[in-house]
Amino acid sequence: MHLPEEQLRAGHIPTELYRQMPPGTDLRKVVIVQEAPRNYRGPILLALTVIVGTVVVLLVIAYVVQVVAASIVAVLSATCGLSYSFNRAGKSKGRQITARSSRQRAKRPPRAKRARRYRK
Repeated sequence: MHLPEEQLRAGHIPTELYRQMPPGTDLRKVVIVQEAPRNYRGPILLALTVIVGTVVVLLVIAYVVQVVAASIVAVLSATCGLSYSFNRAGKSKGRQITARSSRQRAKRPPRAKRARRYRK
């Protein structure tokens, strides 16, 4: 009987509990109740619910902002004649989109000069 559970099942009372009992207590009628092990299912489900709820709320907010922005652009284009357009780069990969006008040409950096090797 090395484990505390085995001692309690055999009816042995640990000394720290024995000292807490009032004098004159009949030890044959003492019942020791153990606390159940902690269940982590509830806190885990609560955390997952909070995370999923937060993601859903953020998605709804993003959708509402998109709809409001589209409606504002539609109203402004219909009433004031304002419009918007997207400038996309060509189909080639590797080109970077910059904030310069289409008439300006990009300046190329000067190439480094290579050292010439002479054969002997």
